[in-house]
Amino acid sequence: MQQPSIKALACLCLVMLLTSGCTTDKDDLLPHGSQTMTDLWDQHAGPTPQGAPSRPLQEARLALRRPLEDTGSDQPAYTRTASNEIHSQFKRLPNPDIVMYVFPHLAGSDPVPVPGYSTVFPLYQRVQYALPGERTEAY
Repeated sequence: MQQPSIKALACLCLVMLLTSGCTTDKDDLLPHGSQTMTDLWDQHAGPTPQGAPSRPLQEARLALRRPLEDTGSDQPAYTRTASNEIHSQFKRLPNPDIVMYVFPHLAGSDPVPVPGYSTVFPLYQRVQYALPGERTEAY
């Protein structure tokens, strides 16, 4: 007959210890009172009947408020829009333009003379975008 090994007993004790730690009751940890959140807010941060702040929390909140006219011209600089999110995260990679001169020639099934002209086209067929965090400036 084999005797249980010390490792098996240690493992069994560890499992019993871990499972006993998870058997606490939430009502023991967080007892319920008769007050609601509204009662607590009114008790600690509510205004007086005259409308003046009666608590430091309410006074701090009133001090942080700004009038609406302060948000005038600076708002577009920090407001998130779809356009500035795309342009700030996904920078366009350089795609240089190539200028090509087309010499005078005859075109079509009935040879029609076409005068010489210059045209511009991008070097790469598609516009490429850098992933967020990739370098887009010159090395």
